Amino acid sequence: MSTNFLRVGLCGIGLDAYWPQFDGLKSRLEGYLNRVSAIVSGAGVEVVALGLVDDLKSSREAGRRCRREEIDILFLYVTTYAVSSTVLPLAQRAGVPVIVLNLQPQAAIDYEAFAKLPNRTAMTGHWLEYCSACPVPEIANLFARANLPFHQVTGYLGEDHIKNEIASWLAAAKVQATLRESTLGLMGHYYSGMLDIYTDVTRISAIFGTHIEMLEVDELSALRATVDEISLNDRIAEFHLKFAVQPDCSHAELARAARTSVALDRFVTAHDLHLMAYYYMGSGNQPNEDTMSSIILGTSLLTSRHIPVAGEYEVKNAIAMKIMDALGAGGSFTEYYAIDFAADHVLMGHDGPGHNGIAEGQTKVRPLGVYHGKVGRGLSVEMSVKHGPVTLLSVVEDARQGSGHGFKLLVAEGTSEPGPILEIGNTNSRYSFSIGARGFIESWNEQGPAHHCAIGIGHRSADLKKLAKLLGIPCIQIC
Repeated sequence: MSTNFLRVGLCGIGLDAYWPQFDGLKSRLEGYLNRVSAIVSGAGVEVVALGLVDDLKSSREAGRRCRREEIDILFLYVTTYAVSSTVLPLAQRAGVPVIVLNLQPQAAIDYEAFAKLPNRTAMTGHWLEYCSACPVPEIANLFARANLPFHQVTGYLGEDHIKNEIASWLAAAKVQATLRESTLGLMGHYYSGMLDIYTDVTRISAIFGTHIEMLEVDELSALRATVDEISLNDRIAEFHLKFAVQPDCSHAELARAARTSVALDRFVTAHDLHLMAYYYMGSGNQPNEDTMSSIILGTSLLTSRHIPVAGEYEVKNAIAMKIMDALGAGGSFTEYYAIDFAADHVLMGHDGPGHNGIAEGQTKVRPLGVYHGKVGRGLSVEMSVKHGPVTLLSVVEDARQGSGHGFKLLVAEGTSEPGPILEIGNTNSRYSFSIGARGFIESWNEQGPAHHCAIGIGHRSADLKKLAKLLGIPCIQIC
């Protein structure tokens, strides 16, 4: 499955009564529509060009074509005044989120040149090229009364703001399409007692569109038993290539991890998984204990290959990690570790999988004899997130009475800072926030998230807010 595939419907809207009245108006508006098409297609998506919709017949046909072409999102470019009855059949038949593009040809009318036009007919025809804003309230009123969600981009052709906004909407739409086409594998069970991470997986599928596959640890252990020596040695060599394997890692532990990693790849392929959450404690079944105590290097490789894996059966955080990954921001598993009040930094990390693609330097592999609060042994990864701008994302149960949403996105932008970290064989970074460490901790906690979240590189709140709008759920940004 391509995480970048997106089919975008694009049409201009106008009024057929204008064309015989104002020579050249229609062709000029079609020229502007071509410029918008170039902006959209330049973002690496497939554009379904619906042309200039200017009457009821063309609206109905454009709507039917949207259904035939299975578009993911509709960009409605308001070229000039258009009656709202022209828009309704198209939007209803398309049945996808609508982005209303309220775009003038230029930042302002050239009033001096306008005054020199030969007559009022020519003046009116020229003014109508700048009349995009006029019908937008009418269209908004229609959508509100017809219960059709819509979103707006306002500006003029050629400005960076418009290109950035269109690119951001497309990025959000790609994430939504990716979630709908993804399969989330759930293997094992929740970490007992962590009530915050328990969730309704049916609602996960309903809101995010993600298919959920329930998996058995026994199957992974059986696959592990079939791994041949060539595949095993190739994977050990890959470990040395992808990680900084520390000298105190024994060959026996590397071989255990390699066997599990190869089996994991086959497991993921067999079930066509695109993300995964797991946790399994074990109770004396040696093959399963061998599997689960040697899983971290394999799950780290999967996470770096755009198949994010969340430990502790953290279903909501697997979704958050996939969202960040689909945005090209990474998406690594993390939680609070401590607060450095002297530096005003929050230390965050986690045991289990890390994301090589967003690491500061090379990820180290270390042996661990104990996992805090868990049964475990074997090899673990130690890394820090790249220094620079970062975004934290949590998929949060929306528990407000009568909210009807089920989930909300919780977002914070900050900075991954250089400095000392805890070298305990875990992912571990230090972060600063514009509202300070204390302000971040209190504001984040007020929103009631689970104690895990996903960390990605770059500031991506604008894209995440748009994704939330497409999903029909709230997005709260605290900084």
